[in-house]
Amino acid sequence: MDYEKPVVCVLDASTYVGFWILKGLLSRGYTVHAAFQENGETEIVEKLRDMEKVEERLTVFSVDILDYHTILLALKGCSALFCCLDSPDAYDETLVDLEVRGAINVVEASAQTQSIEKIVFTSSLTAAVWRENISSEKDVDERSWSNKEFCRKLKLWYALSKTQSEQAAWALAMDRMLNMVSINAGLVLGPGVTRQNPLPTMSYLNGAAQMYENGVLAFVDVNFLVDVHVRAFEDRSTCGRYFCFNQTVNTEEEAVKLAKSLSPLISLPPRHECQGREVYAERLTTKKLNKLVEGTA
Repeated sequence: MDYEKPVVCVLDASTYVGFWILKGLLSRGYTVHAAFQENGETEIVEKLRDMEKVEERLTVFSVDILDYHTILLALKGCSALFCCLDSPDAYDETLVDLEVRGAINVVEASAQTQSIEKIVFTSSLTAAVWRENISSEKDVDERSWSNKEFCRKLKLWYALSKTQSEQAAWALAMDRMLNMVSINAGLVLGPGVTRQNPLPTMSYLNGAAQMYENGVLAFVDVNFLVDVHVRAFEDRSTCGRYFCFNQTVNTEEEAVKLAKSLSPLISLPPRHECQGREVYAERLTTKKLNKLVEGTA
């Protein structure tokens, strides 16, 4: 016997990952509050407005993540929040502070509702892989955090933003006794990503050569990422952080293939030929993720 699926909120539904999570939830029969920040009429925002006209289970909310009350309106009646904050602009020091403040507001608003039972917080592998001694570590797993001073020194603003906003969200969620899990995604690939998500993609790849050489450059297909988000919500046993990626890039052939998939954001020399010499050790582990998706696609 089918049961009525709960109402859930996706914030920010106008980000690339947020939009795909929204589509995934709708396709699975959920009723969705799609909350987005006013950043102009982007291609995804236009799609959201068009979808609202024809999709009965979708309601669109415009929010300001620095305005607590607008977030509360979007969360009203929802049993879960999928929080995926990303800036459409290139990351800099100012955006780091904005995203951290936004994460705090969103978690605090969730704590003040009567209905939110779980937060699925989209983070990044870049919140775990950046520090001085990464090359000497055998495994990089969910216990690992990027060093904030190291990120600041190298001006890795995207990594710093994801590290600080995730840590702030965790601190507040634990203080407010909220049930939260985080999904630390690799570089997100999927349909239209270079057109719809160019600046966050390039911000992620700041320092890509070092990530590659240290065995921590990885990517994830957006459909798999969505599936993991939904499973993390539906499975009551989930807790803590989950590294989420399909493949680590550790050979020149894989690096060239990745660069080609991100054309025209990344351009290779016209006659580039793979030498195939280097193979770097993989340091990322996904033991927790494997348990979550065991026996499934």
